Amino acid sequence: MTSPGHDTVNPRDIRFTFGHSSLGLTLTTSSSRGICSIALGDDLETLLRELRERLPHTYLIEDNNKQIAAAVAKLVDTPWRDFSLPLDMRGTDFQQRVWQTLQTIPSGATLSYAEIAARIGQPTAARAVGSACAANLLAVAIPCHRATRADGSLSGYRWGVDRKRALLKKETART
Repeated sequence: MTSPGHDTVNPRDIRFTFGHSSLGLTLTTSSSRGICSIALGDDLETLLRELRERLPHTYLIEDNNKQIAAAVAKLVDTPWRDFSLPLDMRGTDFQQRVWQTLQTIPSGATLSYAEIAARIGQPTAARAVGSACAANLLAVAIPCHRATRADGSLSGYRWGVDRKRALLKKETART
């Protein structure tokens, strides 16, 4: 969805780039403030369709940014490393608190949704924490793969429970 002669960037424009990682394809979007989404999938057309559905009124610019694609692939392949690109996290205040708490969970460790709720001072909000995890658009950069059920079992993950399991396995194998 690029436009010929479009040589200035509107702050509301979203750029996107595809890449490859050990867990499949990546689709990364960025704004003038930073990376706003990292999606994992198996099919480029599906990833792009979901992006267009999620941002129907946004001008999307395909941007074959090899630096971003490489940084995202490295993050997915080595999820214990720091991600150095700035993030443009968009969500409610509650979601932001959950996502910030997720970023404090050490690599290879997990917390239950209830434990995360307790850490943000809302011990009865385990379901809302699960919803905040589901709303996370920044795969691996906001490590919602480290959130589990109360019994430690894995549950829903926007990009598939198999990918969640693989990310945790990568992290625990490294520690």
